Amino acid sequence: MLGRLAGVAGLALLLLAAALSARVPGVDLPFGGLTKLWRTHHLLGAGSLLLLLIHPLLLAFAASAWGQGLAFDTLFPPLADRATWAGWLALLLMMTFLAPSFAFFGAPNYERWKRVHALAGPAVILALIHTFLFSRTMPGPTDTIIWSLFALLGVGAVGWRLVFSRRIGRLPYTITRVDAVADGIAELSLRPEKTHLAYSAGNFVYLTPLDPGLAAGHREEHPYTLSSSPLEPELRIAIKALGDASRAIQTIPVGTPVTVEGPYGRFFPTDARVTTPELWVAGGVGITPFLARMRHLRALGERGDIHLVYGVQDESRTVYGEELRQLAAEIPGCALTFHYYFQEGPVTAAFLATACPDLARRDVYICGPLALNQLIRDHVRKAGVSADRIHSEEFELL
Repeated sequence: MLGRLAGVAGLALLLLAAALSARVPGVDLPFGGLTKLWRTHHLLGAGSLLLLLIHPLLLAFAASAWGQGLAFDTLFPPLADRATWAGWLALLLMMTFLAPSFAFFGAPNYERWKRVHALAGPAVILALIHTFLFSRTMPGPTDTIIWSLFALLGVGAVGWRLVFSRRIGRLPYTITRVDAVADGIAELSLRPEKTHLAYSAGNFVYLTPLDPGLAAGHREEHPYTLSSSPLEPELRIAIKALGDASRAIQTIPVGTPVTVEGPYGRFFPTDARVTTPELWVAGGVGITPFLARMRHLRALGERGDIHLVYGVQDESRTVYGEELRQLAAEIPGCALTFHYYFQEGPVTAAFLATACPDLARRDVYICGPLALNQLIRDHVRKAGVSADRIHSEEFELL
């Protein structure tokens, strides 16, 4: 009984994880954004793998009561037993595509990880074949109905991700400008060729360049935060040279066609206005969502009780420094404080308390390196800000 329950629960989690991987724009919002949805996806995948690993072992353990030979035959039946071997092949594929996701194996290469994850589709199909051939998890037609619904959900999600999203989920754009806004950071301006993307300040998209002459990144999709106001006729995206693809895109030619998929994320509330006191903390290129919202607030003529703390290595590496000062001066109720790590070291609790004495009454938004996110979380929690009022954005294998 435990062996069968482990198999049923493991397959159900696998199919739910597959459904969440579809990355349909808007589906991530109930989870609080794509990053949080991805964490749920990872937990479901890990739970599924563990349950499906113990599933055959428990069945073999039960069979051992009638002898070791029956236990061995339960695990490794004759080749004609297609149902069992379909299950084993599905499990081997799962171990192959899930292994790189575990920290034990170190940080994976993003593109290689994505290619290996394509094995999820065959694994789901083989697991369903295994279940349908046995068809004994539940009595009567209930078995077929429930697993058919799960199958439709999982296979439909995989089909959307691998086939349909490439055809109808991506909008064509053309690069009209490439501005070097800082050392190693370029802001691309994109003109829509058909439909203009509808989005909110703080959203991000997947950008796919279609220039075969790029040194790296041709037809590779990567997530980038939009730096433009939703009221602008073009999209703007700030990209830092962190890898081969983002480094190559720094000098991408004007006129290059690209595709944009999204929007994703829910960093800020959907309401464009600032209705509560807020503290924004940015590190490096993590200023991008805050810049987008400031541009939007100015375009709307809105005010807000906002204090932005922007941490960079030194003044020469400040991204959008002059524009940020101008925006802060033009948005009523907006204050701006710079923190330079080279001169002042890491952001301390004392620095935050001096820069923003009333931070305990503010909702806190953080975007930057993971170390900065954790540091600011620790500081503001100790200052009295509850966990539900702290919001952060991280891109972890998105």
